Amino acid sequence: MDSLQPVLAVLARVLMGFSFAYLVPLAWSLGAGDAANARVWGTGFILSLLAGWVLGLSVRHQGRELQPRDGFLLVTLVWIVLPACAAAPLMYTVPDLEWADAYFEAMSGLTATGATALTGLDRLPLSVNIWRCFLQYIGGLGIILLVVAVLPLLGLGGMQLYRAETPGPLKDDKLTPRIAETARGLWTVYFTLSAACLLAYRLAGMDWPDAFMHMCTTMGLGGFSSHDASFAHFDSALVEAVAIVFMTLAGVSFLRYFAVWRARSAGVLRSDAEVRAYLLVLLGGTLTVSFVLLAHDTYDTFPAALRAAAFHVVSLATTTGYASADYARWPAFAPVLMIFLGCFASCAGSTGGGIKMVRMLLLVKQARRELVRIIHPRVVNPVTLGGATVPATVLAAVLAYMLIYGASIIGLTLVMLLSGLDLVTAFSAVIVCVNNIGPGLGEVGPIGYFGVLNDFQLWVLSFAMLLGRLELMSVLVLLTPQFWRK
Repeated sequence: MDSLQPVLAVLARVLMGFSFAYLVPLAWSLGAGDAANARVWGTGFILSLLAGWVLGLSVRHQGRELQPRDGFLLVTLVWIVLPACAAAPLMYTVPDLEWADAYFEAMSGLTATGATALTGLDRLPLSVNIWRCFLQYIGGLGIILLVVAVLPLLGLGGMQLYRAETPGPLKDDKLTPRIAETARGLWTVYFTLSAACLLAYRLAGMDWPDAFMHMCTTMGLGGFSSHDASFAHFDSALVEAVAIVFMTLAGVSFLRYFAVWRARSAGVLRSDAEVRAYLLVLLGGTLTVSFVLLAHDTYDTFPAALRAAAFHVVSLATTTGYASADYARWPAFAPVLMIFLGCFASCAGSTGGGIKMVRMLLLVKQARRELVRIIHPRVVNPVTLGGATVPATVLAAVLAYMLIYGASIIGLTLVMLLSGLDLVTAFSAVIVCVNNIGPGLGEVGPIGYFGVLNDFQLWVLSFAMLLGRLELMSVLVLLTPQFWRK
């Protein structure tokens, strides 16, 4: 127990901080005159704050500093405990909701996955949809990143948490000497873009509640909506255009935006190989799907095909998961390509999921180097990125990550098949949950929902979302015997 005290001390502060999130749906409930649900959110705030306070009181005498291994344990505990806290109010505000469904919904929210186990979203109380979407806003950039900014004020270091939480292989890419300053800078960028997104949605025709909720899920690249029909509910090219712009922006590393602000120049973005590849993939994917839709007469005109393709390619490639049409009915090539893009297209340091574009670039460059070495065994041909040579340790880490990534997808798919699911539903459900994309194919397609799955399948997919959000290693390292040895 003594060895866990530093972890529990920080977890207590996280719980106390998270309790204030309940005030957002509470405010909307009070504004809508929904006294019954307001009591639920108010109770959630008090109990979460009290639980954090009691836990903190029980370990207040611990004096040991956080060690690197403590950071991995802490982030995993946070992403297991907070969904439980977030799920509890759903049990009292959504009729006939079981615990597995509620936990899955909360995990999907906090991991910004967007796979929903609920239906009848248009009939849910406003505060419930606000809560679902706000969870994705919190989870978008990372709860731990916010804690990193606060920990120095509490006398605790945050670098261990940043390394465990930050997406992508280049985890030491800091923009300021102190990690807390970096974290606060990232949140400043996040809030600034969020304000612009909120205003843009409102001007495009959404009312304020819808604009707020879809801002949360756009900037978090989560994809939850307050409507069962998602963006088909609005049937507006302007609203979709706003979503495309801000999904694209959110798919770029927030570190790069901070660097642009500090340099007062967009040259940082123009010279970034990952950003260029990201934009080229979105453009190429959009044009490819447009021509496929037109060739198969799915749409009558190129502008209509381009509109549908652009929205869905950007939505799935950035792992958001919005839909304005049932793309499962499109020629099979299109939805499979879009889900495939979601596995890698977004940038490291963004709010997107998947393996990240930088890993894909390194894999392609490494493969190309090996092909050259077959022809010229003695050639010196290092892997470079942005003009700098990539260390061998980074390449080894990327290859190990991809091995575990593939093994995890295969293993989880086999488990889902063993539980009785068909191949398309099982494989796509695992793919979209590990990569935090959202809707899949088959029974969990864009017009379906994950509530049709049984409790065991939902728990498996909840674990898959946890793996994907913490990029596999941070969770799986806890299962190694070496981690627990002194």
